[in-house]
Amino acid sequence: MNERSLALTPDALVMMDTIARSGSFAAAARELGKVPSALTYSVRQLEEALDVLLFDRSSRQARLTAAGEELLQEGRRLLSEIDAVANRVRRVATGWEGEMTLVIDDVISRRILFELCEAFFALDPQGRSAAAGSGGPGTRLRLRTEVLSGTWEALVSGQADLAIGVTLDREPPPGVATEALGEMPFVFAVAPTHPLARHEAPIDDAILVHQRAVAVADSAQRLSPRTLNLLPGQEVLTVHSMADKIEALRRGLGAGFVPQHLVQALLDRGELVPKETRRGTPRAQLGYAWRCNVDAQGTRRPPAGLALRWWLQQLGSATTRRALLDCAQ
Repeated sequence: MNERSLALTPDALVMMDTIARSGSFAAAARELGKVPSALTYSVRQLEEALDVLLFDRSSRQARLTAAGEELLQEGRRLLSEIDAVANRVRRVATGWEGEMTLVIDDVISRRILFELCEAFFALDPQGRSAAAGSGGPGTRLRLRTEVLSGTWEALVSGQADLAIGVTLDREPPPGVATEALGEMPFVFAVAPTHPLARHEAPIDDAILVHQRAVAVADSAQRLSPRTLNLLPGQEVLTVHSMADKIEALRRGLGAGFVPQHLVQALLDRGELVPKETRRGTPRAQLGYAWRCNVDAQGTRRPPAGLALRWWLQQLGSATTRRALLDCAQ
């Protein structure tokens, strides 16, 4: 292994990622628990080993060169792969997993999700219904919420075993299986006091661009984040959850598309007003995804872990899939 390969350690890639995210060497040094001079020295060592300039020294900001940008993107991909391997190695190959992580998109019904958790914890180690007071199968569940590409990222990086609510508008990476949950309708909604509430005809983009939009930030850190239904030059209020977006809409802070099932009660009470737009109403095609092995004939092998098998069995029910998309949180 040559000197350049030896220089590309996980620590070096994390350092590059931290500098790029924080925007300065000083901020990155604080985050990494180092003094700025030590961080600067580490960057110079990496540049010497690779024989490239990674940062533009003419700027006070930590501005990447083209070579630095390439290393950052490839480094983030490599870190994701390292995470995936480490997480898979820690998992139990057979029987009930010691721990299982589910990543759920922000638009999925939490009520139905927790009903599924109740049913899971009511199982005995053989997967049959357990008596009251039983400890369940012994698998610790971890639930995490992500938005848009963040849901995919948690799965492909090995941080989650099952992703519920992924968008099906991209080709899944090798080793990842997907199934459809169904279609989720959205509605364009504003507060009764919002200027657009009085607009009678379908609203076109020439009008929308002059109104503030409320958007939920994509939670992806390494995959490319997505932006939906925003117009160039439009003012945007960015929030971190769908619940925050709905509250911002209710207060008249902006306008935007939201899953209809999450705001139906507000629409019925008149706290939000549905409006038509020229662009139409989006309907998201959502699914669920998990890591799987494929045999030589290209056939999926059943998951080794019994907990994942149980969850996939529940998601195989059309009633469960519909409830996850249709029921209010």
